Amino acid sequence: MLEIRPFAPTDAIDAVAARAELDADDFDFLLGYSPRRGFDSYLEQLQAHEDGLGLPPGWVRSALWGAFADGELVGRTCIRYELNESLLQVGGNIGYAVRPGHRKRGYATEILRLSLAQLAQRNIASALVTCREDNLASARAIEANAGVLENVVAASAGPTRRYWVPTATVPRKR
Repeated sequence: MLEIRPFAPTDAIDAVAARAELDADDFDFLLGYSPRRGFDSYLEQLQAHEDGLGLPPGWVRSALWGAFADGELVGRTCIRYELNESLLQVGGNIGYAVRPGHRKRGYATEILRLSLAQLAQRNIASALVTCREDNLASARAIEANAGVLENVVAASAGPTRRYWVPTATVPRKR
């Protein structure tokens, strides 16, 4: 059983470990985290960002939550409640990641499905979800959630697929 939820103080060790694992992939697992400030301070910052307060330049109101399977941190999601010009081009409404040791188990598809449901609760009818053109696993997760490819654009990380995905709940595969 997978769930997404806000990080808690008790998630610190696993979250920081996941951050280190994904550094090798050049992926920022804990957006804006600084070890100097500590995890509790980071959680306060995440709550402020969810409330739309103290946003760094170019950031929008968003939630950064962990994805947990049977209590174990397997990934994370960043759910952006609005899009600015930059996110409209490349970042999209949802950015998710699965820890390397937990890949190829369907977690990305489920993390995305649960993230879309969060946007649906806020009356957002469709979400922009992007991935690098060579990230076939992510493209499959998006397409499994009824994503429709709009186009492929040039981006600093390489060609990027842009999908529009309805936020209405997509049935979970059994």
